[in-house]
Amino acid sequence: MGIRLVVGLGNPGKEYERTRHNAGFWLVERFATANGVALRKDGKFQALVGRLDPAGAWLLLPQTFMNGSGRPVQMLAGFFKIKPDEVLVVHDELDFPPGVGRLKQGGGIAGHNGLKDISQRLGTHEYWRLRIGVGRPPAGREGADYVLEKPPAEEKSAIDATIDKALALLPQMLAGDMQSAMNKLHTEDKPPAKKEPEKKEPPIKEPPREDPAPEKKGLFGIFGKK
Repeated sequence: MGIRLVVGLGNPGKEYERTRHNAGFWLVERFATANGVALRKDGKFQALVGRLDPAGAWLLLPQTFMNGSGRPVQMLAGFFKIKPDEVLVVHDELDFPPGVGRLKQGGGIAGHNGLKDISQRLGTHEYWRLRIGVGRPPAGREGADYVLEKPPAEEKSAIDATIDKALALLPQMLAGDMQSAMNKLHTEDKPPAKKEPEKKEPPIKEPPREDPAPEKKGLFGIFGKK
């Protein structure tokens, strides 16, 4: 079974819409727009709700503020009998720099109040998470204040690039092909930073230079041939 509910986390209201904490909203809103899905206010679920098609996944943007994100998720998932492992929560992530996205199931919530409430309401951590890196605050700054600020243009463009990558892979996630989506999302981030050091490692083949030394010291040469 694939993903039946995609939840974007954020805070409602004009003053919050461009802040880092709303990265989850950004992705789901863009996905809805790209697929012609209208997100409408639903008082029963306390959220903006849409559906890809009559049999497709639900899209949910809780309107309860971050700390109360779990109630709309619990209510919609319960009403439509959606299991935790069929839920994908999209959220901002302090542990990754802008430009990095990660997909995982379960694990810790790293102090994220939206995830904390969802886990409490669902009674488990075992839902899927699409984590959009927003970077860590400078020394001396509180994470809670940092996520409620608008990112500068360079960071915002890096976050948007991550959202672009994730959106391209979202159909695979919805189909349940999480491993393939995970591999593509994760490896696309890594090569630029990690391929260069790997290429530089082969030239460090200096053990042959040690050969002349044992020849000068006979005893060491004998023991070295074990």
